[in-house]
Amino acid sequence: MTSTEWRTTLGLSAVYALRMFGLFMVLPAFAPFAARMEGGELALLVGLALGVYGLTQAVCQIPFGMASDRFGRKPVIVAGMLIFAAGSWLAGSSETIAGLIAGRALQGAGAISAAVSALVADSTRPQVRTMAMAILGAGMGASFVVALVAGPPVAGWIGVDGILTAAGWLSLVAVAVVIWVVPPAPQVETASARLGPVLRNTELWQLNAGIFLLHALLTASFMLFPERFERLLALDLAGQWKLYLPVMLLSLVVVLPAIRWADLNNRVRELLVVAVFGLLGASILLALGESAAPLLLAGVLLYFMAFNYLEGALPSLVSRRAPEASRGAAMGLYATSQFLGAFCGGLLGGLASGADAPGFWLLAALPLLWCTFAYRLPRERSPATI
Repeated sequence: MTSTEWRTTLGLSAVYALRMFGLFMVLPAFAPFAARMEGGELALLVGLALGVYGLTQAVCQIPFGMASDRFGRKPVIVAGMLIFAAGSWLAGSSETIAGLIAGRALQGAGAISAAVSALVADSTRPQVRTMAMAILGAGMGASFVVALVAGPPVAGWIGVDGILTAAGWLSLVAVAVVIWVVPPAPQVETASARLGPVLRNTELWQLNAGIFLLHALLTASFMLFPERFERLLALDLAGQWKLYLPVMLLSLVVVLPAIRWADLNNRVRELLVVAVFGLLGASILLALGESAAPLLLAGVLLYFMAFNYLEGALPSLVSRRAPEASRGAAMGLYATSQFLGAFCGGLLGGLASGADAPGFWLLAALPLLWCTFAYRLPRERSPATI
């Protein structure tokens, strides 16, 4: 990548990491914190406080993506981060479950994923775009692992409300990164919001279905992982980062060279199909590993290898196959599919968990479904002709 491509990619990766760090840190202690608030005796409201962020994210991604097509990527990203900051401060200062829900909803309303992905696509050549998208995903993954380690002690120090307030200040740091670190956005065609070409594009719908299934599987899996890791690997929740960190690093050692090879040889689509079938294999290993630690470990490693590749390849393919003037709208629809997948994955994870539940055998239905249509995605043209 060129120096400008690196600055854009690393700068926006830092924006993602700063935004998500506070959100990830509150997860281990969020439910007990919310349950102690006025109105928190209703478990349904506690669940709503946790999940409403994803719901407003899904609702707002398309409007924010279309706005970035019309008004530019960076202004929309800055506006979204300011909305997120306001929501964080509202949530952190609330003393009732209703206020916490309102703050979490406002956090989610600052939906910048589509605009960030579109800016990366605008600023990178097709030959390196999958690598750039993978670096974004790796930044978020690193934020997740660090937050898992830091979350419990920081919550004990400043409380969950303190973490929520700090997330707002971190978002202002992210605004500074967007303004002063990320290079100026390249000039692209601007137009009135046009969603029609995106909705009529069957190739984009296949990719959107893929990210829906991928994040449904991710969310559902993380409802099953903690119990399996504690039972089979003797890792309690506070110590599970000791597994996530080496698995994440080892998977990137394999995935990043594969991404580079696929980009240079115009084989992103072909390797995507391999990764989808790898995801199915990982799900089967995880199911077989319900009572066997070696199979569980093998399944986790294969799972993250497939996931990390797909997390970079899917948005890269969306950006290449979307009309340039509607790229933000296309990324908005893609991000909406992603967050809806996470929401549905939570429900599926609930069905799959428990002593008598089918566990990973049920979750294996998601990559199995994806395998039925992943190979139908047409091969793209050479990057030189895109």
